[in-house]
Amino acid sequence: MFLHYLKQLFAFDSSHPLLFTQFDFWAFFFIVFAVFCLIVGRQKGPFTKGHRLLRNTYLFLVSVLFYYKTSGWFVLLLFFSTLSGWIIGILLDKEQSESRRKAKIWMALGVIINLAVLFFFKYAYFFTDIFNTITNSHYSIAIKIILPVGISFFTFQNISYIVDVYKRKITHVENVLDFAFYTTFFPQLVAGPIIRADQFVPQLYKPFFLSRRQFGIAVFWILNGLLKKIILSDYLAVSFIDRVFDNPLLYTPFENCAALFVYSLQVYADFSGYTDIAIGVAMLMGFYLPKNFNSPYKATNPAGFWKRWHISLSNWLKDYLYIPLGGNRSASWPSYVILGGILIIIALMAKNLYATLVVSAVITLLIAVYILFPKHRKEFNTNVNNMDTMLLGGLWHGASFNFITWGGLNGLGILIYKWWKKIAPAGRIIAVTLTAGLTWVLHIVMPCPLLNMLNFTTIVIFIAYTLLNITQLIVQHWKQDFNIQKTSASIIWNTLLTFTFISFTRLFFRSGSNLDPAEANEVAWRTASQMVNQIGSSWNLQQIPQIVSHYSAVFILFAIGMIIHWLPEHFKRRYRLWFAQMPATFLVIISLIAIFIMRQFVTADVQPFIYFQF
Repeated sequence: MFLHYLKQLFAFDSSHPLLFTQFDFWAFFFIVFAVFCLIVGRQKGPFTKGHRLLRNTYLFLVSVLFYYKTSGWFVLLLFFSTLSGWIIGILLDKEQSESRRKAKIWMALGVIINLAVLFFFKYAYFFTDIFNTITNSHYSIAIKIILPVGISFFTFQNISYIVDVYKRKITHVENVLDFAFYTTFFPQLVAGPIIRADQFVPQLYKPFFLSRRQFGIAVFWILNGLLKKIILSDYLAVSFIDRVFDNPLLYTPFENCAALFVYSLQVYADFSGYTDIAIGVAMLMGFYLPKNFNSPYKATNPAGFWKRWHISLSNWLKDYLYIPLGGNRSASWPSYVILGGILIIIALMAKNLYATLVVSAVITLLIAVYILFPKHRKEFNTNVNNMDTMLLGGLWHGASFNFITWGGLNGLGILIYKWWKKIAPAGRIIAVTLTAGLTWVLHIVMPCPLLNMLNFTTIVIFIAYTLLNITQLIVQHWKQDFNIQKTSASIIWNTLLTFTFISFTRLFFRSGSNLDPAEANEVAWRTASQMVNQIGSSWNLQQIPQIVSHYSAVFILFAIGMIIHWLPEHFKRRYRLWFAQMPATFLVIISLIAIFIMRQFVTADVQPFIYFQF
């Protein structure tokens, strides 16, 4: 019986991958960790090369088995990516002292190999659609392309290693087994965080160390991640979110709107929950993964949000895309090629006269601004680089125009915020007033759901901003302090406004998720359009109390989740340390209580982590 279970545990079954929320994973990890403890426990005296190689080789083999359980024979693709990265790293270091030009060629080759693998598996259908639309042809891909789990993460890790060796931030890893361990480390292999070479490679050579306090912190992160995933993410998805997104027309405008806000909590609980578990599991084995989330819904502007959300990806895009394009100094010719190419492709793929006209107008406006305002070209170039980074960041998440739209909206939000910071208070009042007036006129002249949404949003912003300015003037007069920059009310308002903006951009993110790449564009855009039409139609306010009552558990969980999220960071740090330092008996009791509570929320269907698909 036990041998049969072990055989099932270590055999590949596409319908039962190893997920952090399943008993099978923890049975797998218990065996892995027990053997790991035997290996590191027998190491006496100084930490030698042999000790390091034994530990790293063991964890590499375990990681390969884990990936095989998750993706089957795509493990061969992981081998190819790992071996090519290791060989190119050696060649880079060899050429560095002899020829910088040859080293640059090897670096470019390494990046191209990784991007080629990523493009084939992730974007083949997407670019085939573009080609067919532009040439009016009907080519199709003869084979069924399945997206390997975690391909975006391990290719980006390889690219960071190759570039960091080229920049001499690190030297190449001499032993292929050590390097293979870096690229395959199983806690973060399939859904991040993205491990930068300069952050993790030095850990390959350090001996194992785990204090009693670190053990407690690791257990806390594991339980915290499981609670987020099972209670918040899975329950909210199955009980409400998935139903609305599967058929938006069956639900009221309020339900469609609520689904967007609740989804924002779900995707955060899902992804940050996975990261918490990965950090805890890695810490138990003496390795430290980077922090990937910092209470992102506390952000008071879109730029601040992206410094708190998926931090490893944001930093990767900044260091390996934004800065090479020119950063905040200037823009290179690839900056304009990327932006212009994406805009032209959108216009061609839209098959809509209005979309073509809008894109043409945007391109014309950009050219005019660049020519007519030479003093602002540096700022213009920075904005182009910002928008390129967000558009490509959106495309990284998925091969559909919904993800490009989502990335573009986030980029636009960052640019508007940058512009907003620079204008005087009087200019802000004028801008808000004119925008509210314009959307009101447009929704009267051309009534449609989208303009109805924009009109309602801008009027709310106008009213709130006016009240906030009046409040600030009163506070300044009362305190006789005219240097007051922000009141608590303005911080709360900016936080809620940012959260609302991010939630509505997620309309395009969620609509493009969980889809077959071959049909992603059509299905995703239809879902997004239907939700916009529902939210922008007339609301029956009398239905809202009944809907809230019907989904009372969903809305209560949403409120609890957001309250916990908005707790002060010092308070969270305090109870994390309190948990880590409590006696072992109490730690076991609280862990068992947490597991019992989680069991009450476990859904019948297995809910994979959202970022597995990326």
